[in-house]
Amino acid sequence: MIIAVASGKGGTGKTLVATSLALSLSEEHHVQLLDCDVEEPNDHIFIKPTITDRETVSIPVPVVDEAKCSHCGKCAAVCAYHAIAVIKDKVLTFPELCHGCGACSYLCPEKAITEENRAIGAVETGYSNGIGFTHGRLAIGQPMATPIIRKVKEKADQHEIVIIDASPGTSCPVIEAVRDTDYVILVTEPTPFGLSDLKLAVEMTRELDIPFGVVINRDMDTTSVLEDYFERENIDILARIPLRRDIAETVSRGNMLLDYNNEIRNIFQSLFELIASKR
Repeated sequence: MIIAVASGKGGTGKTLVATSLALSLSEEHHVQLLDCDVEEPNDHIFIKPTITDRETVSIPVPVVDEAKCSHCGKCAAVCAYHAIAVIKDKVLTFPELCHGCGACSYLCPEKAITEENRAIGAVETGYSNGIGFTHGRLAIGQPMATPIIRKVKEKADQHEIVIIDASPGTSCPVIEAVRDTDYVILVTEPTPFGLSDLKLAVEMTRELDIPFGVVINRDMDTTSVLEDYFERENIDILARIPLRRDIAETVSRGNMLLDYNNEIRNIFQSLFELIASKR
C-alpha cells in the first residue's frame, strides 16, 4: 500500500504525520518512508537515518554543433519551454528551462543537436529503526523538482507499506508525488487560511481520482467551519492531533512524538487501521 501525505499549504504538520505514521507501523510491518519534498526535505531530521547510498540525478540538455546547423528554427519551434532559440545565424540554449524531452534533437533535420547530462540534484537512500528511507535533494538554483521526485518514487518497494511525504501546495511536484498512490492523507489546520488551501488540495486529489481523508493538526475544538465543509463535501476525518505545548516542544527539538507520547502512538496506529479498512 502506498500512502501519500500532502497539504494545501506549508506548516500544517505534514512531516509530523508522515514520520509518525511510518514509525508507528514499523513495529509490525515493513515500511518505507520516501521524502518527496525535494526542495526542502526534512524527514531525516526526525528519523535520523543512516545514509548508505547516494545517486546523482541528471536530465539531458541540448548541445548544438554550429558547423552542422542550418538555423532552420525547427528546434525552437518544437520546444514548449523556450529552452532553445534561433537568432539569425546563432542558436542559444537555456539549460535551466529544459525539461529533457529530447524533441529538439529528434526533429533536427541536420542532426546537429546532441544531448549531455546536466546534474540537478541527488537521491539518498538509507534506513532508520527498521524503516527504509529515501529522500531527494534538489540542487540550489535548479527549478526542476519532478525528475528527482520520479527517481525517489522508483525506490518504492511494492511489497511494503510506503509512506510518501509530498511537498506543500498543489503544483506539479505535488501532483508527481501523489499520483499512482493508493490513498492520500491531507493534513490541515483549523484556520481560515488552512481551510482555503485545503479546498485546493481536495480538488486536486479528486481530479486525480485517488481516495483521501483529512487529519486535523493543532486541533483546538473550534473547528465548526471545517466540520461544516467536511460534512457538506462528504470528507472523512481520519484523526485529530491536539494543540498542546508538550507536542510543540517535542517537535521543535526534532524529536519523534511517538518516543514520548503513547496517546499519539495510538492515534497513528488507529489512523492506518482506518485507511486500510477503506480499501
